[in-house]
Amino acid sequence: MSKTRIAFIGAGNMATSLIGGLLAKGLDAAQIRASDPGAETRAKVAAEHGIELFADNAQAIQGADVIVIAVKPQAMKAVCQALRPHLLPHQLLVSIAAGITCASLLNWLGSQPLVRCMPNTPALLGKGVSGLYATADVSTEQRQLAEQLLSAVGIVVWVETEAQIDAVTAVSGSGPAYFFLLIEAMTDAGVKLGLPREVAKQLAEQTALGAAHMAVSSDVDAAELRRRVTSPAGTTEAAIKSFQADGFATMVEKALSAAAHRSAEMAEQLGQ
Repeated sequence: MSKTRIAFIGAGNMATSLIGGLLAKGLDAAQIRASDPGAETRAKVAAEHGIELFADNAQAIQGADVIVIAVKPQAMKAVCQALRPHLLPHQLLVSIAAGITCASLLNWLGSQPLVRCMPNTPALLGKGVSGLYATADVSTEQRQLAEQLLSAVGIVVWVETEAQIDAVTAVSGSGPAYFFLLIEAMTDAGVKLGLPREVAKQLAEQTALGAAHMAVSSDVDAAELRRRVTSPAGTTEAAIKSFQADGFATMVEKALSAAAHRSAEMAEQLGQ
């Protein structure tokens, strides 16, 4: 990406995390531009990252090889339709808006190489994971550019069908909140068992962090890791059996199905 020029439409948290990640990877600030309607946001991002900011989206995309559309789903239609007359055929578009299909985007933008992306909030710390889907017009080189772009804030996985983006949304896009909920519940349970809240909070948070590191670095899957720390007739087995008796796996499956359904529902409500 040493010569790639990138424009961001919208300079919110996800866009600025990507900008920061790209700069940390060695891109020159002169290669990156962004636009945002807020004067305060423009001033803040320019000061923090040293890139050029614009109020006008059309100005920001001039000369760009990659255009990242990072606005709220509700604003996508108006933003894309306004951009359409200013786009060049070779420009790769990357959408990070939840629930907006490629069909809707191309209906608003016209025929363009397009990658639809579902990142998650740990990207703000460089620890994200993003699911990517490319339309048929995206070249091999452009797929590599999209992958390098999102790799600046975490790991990247490609999916073969666009419908799988709804599953990505359910598993990882919304996923951080599930772990926050578990940490919250474990903290509350620790308090009820007699621990000071701050102690219970530290125990729950660090345990979640340590378990995640073990899962990522291990050469076996999570099920095997769980078996290895579950001694017969021990304390862990007692807790696991309680989870299973209450239908933990079914509850998780039902929750993720609800998230995936909502993603598809949003596509209908906000799309063409």
